Amino acid sequence: MPKIKSIFRKSIEKIKPYKPGKPIEEVKRELGLRKVIKLASNENPLGPSPKAIKAILKSISDLNRYPDSNCFYLKQKLAKRFGLKEGNFIIGNGSDELIVLVLRALIEPGDEVLIAYPTFLIYEIQAHACGAKVIRVPLKSFRYDLERMREKVNPRVKIVFIANPDNPTGTYVTKDEVNKFMEGIPEETVVFFDEAYYEFAKDFPDYPDTLQFLGKKNIIITRSFSKAYGLAGLRIGYGIGSPYLIDHLERIREPFNVNILAQVGALHALEDKDFLEKTMEINRKGKEYLYSEFRKLGLSFVPSATNFILVDIKRDSREVFQALLRRGVIVRDMKDWGLNNFIRVTIGTKEENERFIKELRRLII
Repeated sequence: MPKIKSIFRKSIEKIKPYKPGKPIEEVKRELGLRKVIKLASNENPLGPSPKAIKAILKSISDLNRYPDSNCFYLKQKLAKRFGLKEGNFIIGNGSDELIVLVLRALIEPGDEVLIAYPTFLIYEIQAHACGAKVIRVPLKSFRYDLERMREKVNPRVKIVFIANPDNPTGTYVTKDEVNKFMEGIPEETVVFFDEAYYEFAKDFPDYPDTLQFLGKKNIIITRSFSKAYGLAGLRIGYGIGSPYLIDHLERIREPFNVNILAQVGALHALEDKDFLEKTMEINRKGKEYLYSEFRKLGLSFVPSATNFILVDIKRDSREVFQALLRRGVIVRDMKDWGLNNFIRVTIGTKEENERFIKELRRLII
């Protein structure tokens, strides 16, 4: 068959698609397994917030109606929580959608996007899709090198992405580092703080309060209901920025981008303090257990401010990933991030963590 000339933009042809963690049902089906645990996508092992579930069940009869396109009540609650105005918020189909919206709103041919490497892959994928030139700054000891990134800022850099805490390393940049970085950032450069794991890190004494930059710098802060609140399947996140910036993002946001159940679930999950506290406690205990077991196995890891841990397994990560998969344990292979001997494991329930360690021990001892 003759080769067909591509009809697509060159920037699209060069993109390698993002590969999400394998779903439990797919692994069961493909490998004929009955019991499979998933520790790959940093989901909440406790399930969704009970308050969210209760509210969602009451809203099912409204599914014949379009959702509130403005997410009025959720914006109102978020504004009250953070002492801001509704106009400071935009709600997205997951915070990933907000990454895409910011890029679509700002990037023109010849513009540059500044990222760390390795970091969340969507920044680079979607920046290329918009035709931007991507500038990578290598991590330093598994942490963002903000000093080096600041040196790379120039008039062509439209967006700087900062994942804090970072995925896949689990590390975070401190208050002092962020304050120093923000000094002298030009007005035409937007700094995008991706705080999807905010709830897990916010109580660290040196974790930055990025809200302080609202009104002073062009920033957007995004957070998620997928992780701590257990609503990954509903796809909902929110962005915080100046009314001027938010207004321009709203102009290109798809109408009805957030469904009824997601809006209701997020609204009530915000009120579920008991569930959030339980999530933090099980995460803390699970992290301590996994740290201890990794040390016993002689494995190094990156101390994490999130609900996952990056582990150096000292051998080909894809082989270990496949071997664990055959044993019904789904983790994340880090080869796509250039971390060839690493896996990323989500902190699960006590039983899930113990099963993971049991199967890992069989492979490496």
